[in-house]
Amino acid sequence: MGQRKLTFLLIHPEISRTRYNFVGVIENECLELEYISAMLKEEGHEVILYDAQVETFGVGPAIQETEPDVVYICGRARQENFMLEYCEYAKEYGAVTIIGGLHAQLCYERMYCPCVDFILTTFDIYKILDIVEYAVYHKQEALARLAGVCYHKEGTWHNQAGEPFDIRRLPRPDRSYFDSFPHRYQYLELGHAAWVRTAYGCPYRCVFCHRNRMNMGQLSCRDIDDVVDEIAQIKAENIYIVDDDFLYDTDRLNRFVERIRKRKIRKKYICYGRADYIAQNPDMMKKLKKIGLYYVLVGLEAIEDSYLQRYGKRSDVNNNIQSVLICNELGIHIMGMFIIDLGFRAKDFKALYRWIEEHQLRHVALSIFTPELCTPTYEQYRDRIITDNPSHFDYLHLVAQPEYMSVKSFYFHYYMLLIRLFLKAKKEGVYDFIDYGDYIRSFVANMFRRKRRNDDA
Repeated sequence: MGQRKLTFLLIHPEISRTRYNFVGVIENECLELEYISAMLKEEGHEVILYDAQVETFGVGPAIQETEPDVVYICGRARQENFMLEYCEYAKEYGAVTIIGGLHAQLCYERMYCPCVDFILTTFDIYKILDIVEYAVYHKQEALARLAGVCYHKEGTWHNQAGEPFDIRRLPRPDRSYFDSFPHRYQYLELGHAAWVRTAYGCPYRCVFCHRNRMNMGQLSCRDIDDVVDEIAQIKAENIYIVDDDFLYDTDRLNRFVERIRKRKIRKKYICYGRADYIAQNPDMMKKLKKIGLYYVLVGLEAIEDSYLQRYGKRSDVNNNIQSVLICNELGIHIMGMFIIDLGFRAKDFKALYRWIEEHQLRHVALSIFTPELCTPTYEQYRDRIITDNPSHFDYLHLVAQPEYMSVKSFYFHYYMLLIRLFLKAKKEGVYDFIDYGDYIRSFVANMFRRKRRNDDA
């Protein structure tokens, strides 16, 4: 008699229960869950996806209705509380619970809870099949195959180190859930944007970023022909290439451009890239623009070389200036991402606004410097950490004491900068699809909050 087929509930948690969840502004396709869904369906299992950002009923009712054998949840640091909450629900119905995703890979010990059965600390999704062999089908020999998985046995947690995962082993994602929401999953004004990943890892070593530690620190890339074949089959007209850095290998990019042209694929693209690459490769940016590059997200980070050197960017402010200039001239929307450093004084907030205005940067994203949980940077700032709430590790909250300002004063200048940038964007017609007034009113309210609690979301 064959093994019984199982029901899996794959959950993507909500981002926040406050107004800062960016629903209707940026909504991310559940790509990791779609890879897992494809793998499980190939094994004959029943798979149900649940994205808390788009569903209209709660996780509790979803678990109660589906009665899953296995619940898998993935998320980031800011979603930790939700992931553990969902596991509590799932255990009430006797499901095997698995937590995965970037946060679990880095901070697996934070998931050592009675409601969690297994923690996936690798990109190797096929380990889920080994977990099922052991936890559901009770095959003890599967225990030896749980490298890259944390599990508890006889009251003790065990952690077997994993190995780098070859991204070429991934199945083609099951996009049936994504396709069922044609008016959701957008990136700003680009409606229905599908995620495509062409690589795991990052070849750079910026000190504030933990992405270069993923996949055992190794970069793994897909074949470009396979990537383009996947893009050709996607129904959505907008493609968000979510590699940590897509613009780094000119030969690979030339193959991408050539294949897209040859197959006459007409879509708009969003990707991440570095300022130094853009500044030094204007011809490549022109080629990418011609095949549909619409947004390029660039970690400009700072407007002073001293900060860039401290962050280990291996770039300089001149590259930042040139990258903005090149993209503006080509008509590529450059999203300049900056770090609001803990060493900022009032003059630094004002100088950043002047730089953005002077260089005609229309799209801006600001992140408060955040020592990531479970990283050497966190240990470096441990004595200055002011919150233990993981939901605050969203780059919108202070998690460490500023160097020269009080927390209240830092937030005042931060929100003042946000308001000025929103008013600038409104004047220039950027993001006309959002309610500027709602965000600005919220920023003003936050500027004058008398007290901030550790449990504020």
